[in-house]
Amino acid sequence: MKHVSRLMMLSAAMLMAMSLTACGNTNTDDGGDITDTIYKDASGYSIDTSTFESDKKLTVYGGCEEPYLKAVTAAFAKKFGVTCNYIRLSSGEIETKIKEENGNPSADVLFGGTTDPYNALKTANLLEKYEAQRASHIKESYFKDSDHYWHGIYKGILGFMYNKKRVSELNLDVPQDWDDLIKDEYKGKITWSNPSTAGTAKLVINTVVQMKAAGKKVGGKYDDTAAMEYFKKLDANTVEYTKSGSGASKQVGKGECVIGIGFLHDAIYQMVDQGYDQEIGIVSPSSGTAFEVGATAILKGAKHPNIAKAFEEFALSPECVEMGANNGSYQFLVLDDAKQPQVAINAGLSTIKTIDYDFDDAKTNTTNYVQDFLKNVNQDDRFKTA
Repeated sequence: MKHVSRLMMLSAAMLMAMSLTACGNTNTDDGGDITDTIYKDASGYSIDTSTFESDKKLTVYGGCEEPYLKAVTAAFAKKFGVTCNYIRLSSGEIETKIKEENGNPSADVLFGGTTDPYNALKTANLLEKYEAQRASHIKESYFKDSDHYWHGIYKGILGFMYNKKRVSELNLDVPQDWDDLIKDEYKGKITWSNPSTAGTAKLVINTVVQMKAAGKKVGGKYDDTAAMEYFKKLDANTVEYTKSGSGASKQVGKGECVIGIGFLHDAIYQMVDQGYDQEIGIVSPSSGTAFEVGATAILKGAKHPNIAKAFEEFALSPECVEMGANNGSYQFLVLDDAKQPQVAINAGLSTIKTIDYDFDDAKTNTTNYVQDFLKNVNQDDRFKTA
């Protein structure tokens, strides 16, 4: 019954989140042109629109924040004269839903969110291989799947955020590194996300595991003994695990959260777009941190595979990814011909120390580390997913 109830609630949320946009003519204001049915984009891709499915519809499961997702789907709909629906879900929800749909998905493509579910879905044979024309603009190998099942569009950097007033009132030091977070003074003061639902939390777990293991592997995965001892202590200081990775950032400016762990671009959104620039402080861990890779992919069994390919090319264009900075998403972009968000540069995100993150191990062992994490922390109401 709990499973059925969760699915019913998720379906209701999907219907509420869905947005429909359409246009009857192809828009070429960005410098692209159309001759007969061939669309040629100035940033380097061509699409034969005569191959589009006759109903001219596309549905997107989105893991990025909704304003960005809405802008992207609206722009794609206008450019190619299709109806484009979007459904915003957390990374964990995306993986769960697609696995439940088991090759008969309600959506055609994925856009945004960490690559953890993308890799899990690739392993489950639930993504469609596609060698995108614009993948040549992704220079670093870890920003795209080696077998062309997903392509990166942005990276987001992990860090800490805090409410300046509450930290001062409580006479707390501002944490500067990961080990600071497990000090007794932060008991009941920390908020971060639930690894059962949020890709952000999975990245936190992988990051700490890799840093604490110092390269030591046992049985094909990093020795996570020290990391799990760390998480027991962090759990004692954690007041809430939010469903979404951006949950802490949404609370910290209001003072509902004293200290949060999450992506720094989410905190910047709260500072710049929500008016909390005086309330929020951000910290990059002094010993180093990791970053997510936000991606896009086509779903196996998509009802509109040719339109989905057009979306994939569009998603890898500067026109698309640069919309992030105009819609509250300040991640760094992985395309070599895209303009980086100036707000993120001004906030110092470009100079943050990052670790040599083992993406291959994360692809293989994230599920194992999350299971170990859940065995080692208190299973209480903070872990409810619905």
